[in-house]
Amino acid sequence: MLHEVGRADAFCEYYRQWIVIYKEGAVRKVTLKKYLLTQSWLEKLIPDLPVEGLDRMAYQRLLNAYAEHHERQTVMDFHHQLKGAILDAVDEGLMDRDPTRKAIVKGKPPREKKVQYLNQFELHKLLSSLDLTSQLNWDWLILLIAKTGLRFSEALALTPKDFDFARQVLSVDKTWDYKEGTGFMPTKNKSSIRKVAIDWQLIVQFSELIKGLPADRPIFVHGRVYNSTVNGILERRCLSAGVPPISVHGLRHTHASLLLFAGVSIASVARRLGHSSMNTTQKTYLHIIQELENKDIDLVMRSLSGLT
Repeated sequence: MLHEVGRADAFCEYYRQWIVIYKEGAVRKVTLKKYLLTQSWLEKLIPDLPVEGLDRMAYQRLLNAYAEHHERQTVMDFHHQLKGAILDAVDEGLMDRDPTRKAIVKGKPPREKKVQYLNQFELHKLLSSLDLTSQLNWDWLILLIAKTGLRFSEALALTPKDFDFARQVLSVDKTWDYKEGTGFMPTKNKSSIRKVAIDWQLIVQFSELIKGLPADRPIFVHGRVYNSTVNGILERRCLSAGVPPISVHGLRHTHASLLLFAGVSIASVARRLGHSSMNTTQKTYLHIIQELENKDIDLVMRSLSGLT
């Protein structure tokens, strides 16, 4: 139930109502869940702190308390999710000034990351170990993502009419809601709506596999689908092939990494992956880009040293 929140009311109650008014129905379910999780932490950490009592020192104490349990990037997300509501509270006269100004974001050191992508030799070994039967199975999905870089939800949403074999492209214009089981959903962003070029081998294989299937039904989905199921199959295939286990999302990273190492431009990789901007691509694959830049520097110096 909503009621007017005053300066003396708990900030966590103001934040709860702010989510209802501004976020419910306006953001994706997965994003809304993040706001609700932030709300639950407010109820744990500052259940009775009034709106007017959230000054700079109280806000910093809140961030510090949250940082004791989370990595720095997670604390940064927490900070950003709160800031929008706080700025609105300032605009509404419920706070005298913005307490988030000059806030210091701390956090636990990041955990050691698992291997996120395979090199070309490892990917070849993995694909050679797949059980590619005459009927569509999860191994075919693994192959498709490895060769296209599609997100898991995008690959699940593929229907026969999305394959344009004459033009050698795959149309990506929707996703499949495997988390809630509600069916087709919009893509992550407008940039995710795209045409992805596919190779001739994939064209020949899938033209046979999808023959006779309903044009507008997903080719891989038959009942509820769980990310963990496909990740489990992929892990077993990786172990069988003698390569480091990766997730289905790791196949997308593998695809992008191989393109970058092959010399494909960041702009082209960003478009193929459906990133909203090249900044996302640069941030995600910074380590690879830096490695390529070091190679470029070596190439430049060798070229210059040859000049007389």
